[in-house]
Amino acid sequence: MRIRIATVVGVLALSVLLPPAAGAPVASTACPVFPADSWWHADVSALPVHARSTQWLSHMSTSTDLHPDFGPSFGDGPDYGIPVTVVRSSHQRVPVRFAYAAESDRVRYPLGPDTRIEGGRSSDGDRHAIIVDRGRCRLYETYDTRARSGRWRAGSGAVWSLRSNALRPEGWTSADAAGLPILPGLLRWNEVRDDDIDHAIRFTTDVTSKHHLWPARHDAGSRTSLAYPPMGARFRLRASWSAAGLSSYAQRVVIALKTYGLVLADNGSPWFFQGEQHAAWPEQLIEDLKSIPASAFVAVDTSSLKVSEDSGAVR
Repeated sequence: MRIRIATVVGVLALSVLLPPAAGAPVASTACPVFPADSWWHADVSALPVHARSTQWLSHMSTSTDLHPDFGPSFGDGPDYGIPVTVVRSSHQRVPVRFAYAAESDRVRYPLGPDTRIEGGRSSDGDRHAIIVDRGRCRLYETYDTRARSGRWRAGSGAVWSLRSNALRPEGWTSADAAGLPILPGLLRWNEVRDDDIDHAIRFTTDVTSKHHLWPARHDAGSRTSLAYPPMGARFRLRASWSAAGLSSYAQRVVIALKTYGLVLADNGSPWFFQGEQHAAWPEQLIEDLKSIPASAFVAVDTSSLKVSEDSGAVR
């Protein structure tokens, strides 16, 4: 907190300069999606293009368009995406057996019959579970989440305070290959509806390097060469790309892509970007977002934002 001293009609007055508030809280809570000075909320519109931008993009299928991995779908619908479950602090917590236990937070998780799992409990996909304790503002995320006879298993699991910029230990995965939380990178319906998008958006590509960039903590690539994109790389839509003719909701997302960009968080289909599962996503918005070309993006250098290697806070 900073204090500013000003003179008002000859009288000294103290005013408090508070940091800017983060955008839309998690629905049905008063919890921020990490502090306002988090890397996720950093405006990257004026940052320099990364020196390896051209190299990375040459390995990222830029002849395709973006694919919103959420919303109405006749194949996976009626709506799909990554669901978010909000629970009370009194929710029962259960032990979870992890395949990657050494890099998981081995605490009890608020999982239960009410837990929504990506793709449903019979899915053969990633089966992410995202749970927010609305009383403590704690975020719990698991990957490959399964329940059998009341016992829970997952590939990996991670826990964060939504009020903190602390990162996971270096080298640790999370429910995502980059070792980052998933929730802050999801496009959420309430922030699009209210024109309040203030964060980078999570996306995937198929071939990545065995390296990661701050604030990512982990990687799962297949290439040793630095010419391939690393986990944690941030990509910005060119300011010159025109959204004329797109719906007003789509234009809001375009502005966010130019301001906050995309963050490479996992291996997967090229240029698939993620949003929450929500029945209200407009079909026209989803169709409009599919018209944004991958070739209109550049990688940006976010290294100047770093305050500490072990913190997601930015300058």
